[in-house]
Amino acid sequence: MTEERMLELLETREYKELKAELENFHPVDIAQLLEEFSEKQRVLVFRLLSKEEAAETFTYMSSEMQEALVSKLTDAEIEEVVEEMYLDDVVDVLEEMPANLVERLLLSTDEETRLQINTLLQYPNDSAGSIMNVEYIALRKEMTVADAILKIRQVGINRETIYTCYVTEKKKLIGVVDVKDLLTTGENRLIEEIMETNMIYVHTHDDQEEVVSVINKYGLIAVPVVDYEMCMVGIVTVDDAMDVLQEETTEDMSMMAGISPNEDSYFEASIWQHAKSRFPWLLFLMLSATITGLLLGHYEDALAVMPILNTFVPMLTGTGGNCGSQSSTLIIRGLAVDEIEFNDIFKAIFKEIRVALVVGFMLALVNGVRIIIMYHDPLLALALGITLMCTVMLAKTIGCMLPLIAKKCGLDPAIMAAPLITTLVDTGTIFVYFSIVTRIFHL
Repeated sequence: MTEERMLELLETREYKELKAELENFHPVDIAQLLEEFSEKQRVLVFRLLSKEEAAETFTYMSSEMQEALVSKLTDAEIEEVVEEMYLDDVVDVLEEMPANLVERLLLSTDEETRLQINTLLQYPNDSAGSIMNVEYIALRKEMTVADAILKIRQVGINRETIYTCYVTEKKKLIGVVDVKDLLTTGENRLIEEIMETNMIYVHTHDDQEEVVSVINKYGLIAVPVVDYEMCMVGIVTVDDAMDVLQEETTEDMSMMAGISPNEDSYFEASIWQHAKSRFPWLLFLMLSATITGLLLGHYEDALAVMPILNTFVPMLTGTGGNCGSQSSTLIIRGLAVDEIEFNDIFKAIFKEIRVALVVGFMLALVNGVRIIIMYHDPLLALALGITLMCTVMLAKTIGCMLPLIAKKCGLDPAIMAAPLITTLVDTGTIFVYFSIVTRIFHL
């Protein structure tokens, strides 16, 4: 069913047929379709959805659409939606809502749920506690397999995942059991006999990126979250990890492009938000480029004697910037997937220097041939060849070191990406270039 078909059914008030059609749609697709509808039409379509489908569709909506919808729904309708949503999704929604709507949503929940939501809201942003779900299946070690399966049947419908169950004793995590093991072993066996005690877990205050790394490294569907007394408080599921990964990747891409991260999508963000997120970096880079200008001014006598030297500056700075960006991108990626650590800094530098020697030599050779053909000046070709070799080595060393140093200092390595590295390399390149040519040509 297309958007036009949905609108047609709404206009002709054929709600029964529209409701039947909506049952064949995934909640993600419904949320996307509703983006194009008016406020009144969204409310009409939303009310036609079943409770379960409405709750799931609500989680996929943009924060603006959620706010508008909540303001139009009755308290009873809001209560139904919140009851069907998983707690971590409710918390995500509340974090984006204005205070008056947050209060209204909380009033639509029972006291126990409200307490759990408030607990989750108190964890630091970007921590495991802030993205975890407190709805998991807990078993006792003295249970039989039959008892465990019966419990899964009773409470599993309200849990985000049932594939892994957690064995607790006085709230402390002591083991994990896969549903596969429960279904393939004798019903009279005790959970204690089949549970895995060598567990992978994270703490409530661990950074969400570390949680994603753990899930990815060990191929988990969910990872348990414990406090510092080893008490089980929740789980982070793989779908939550995917959301975090997308968020962190978007943030890194923004910072690598010299843009302050913005939670809104491209079209949702206003012109002012876009300008505000870009201006600080552009201002910093513009002012830092003043150093390059001062260096060029320092060598204006050399440029007056050999004006041709000025024509090679863009080529050298461009090559240096590109080489630095290549190295920094590979290092940032290696840090993101835990392939590289700060302790590897000298190993990485040594590798990049060797790469720079090979790349620099090939670039110098090709450029030397070009200079001889165009200008018939072997000495100029030699000067530029040496400069290119030095520039590539400098750029790759800087591009390799800065992200690792940033990580060690507790900063996001993406900060030390293309724009900043390019500015630093430009300055170094100008200095190296004129230091070499002034000596070779005795300027």
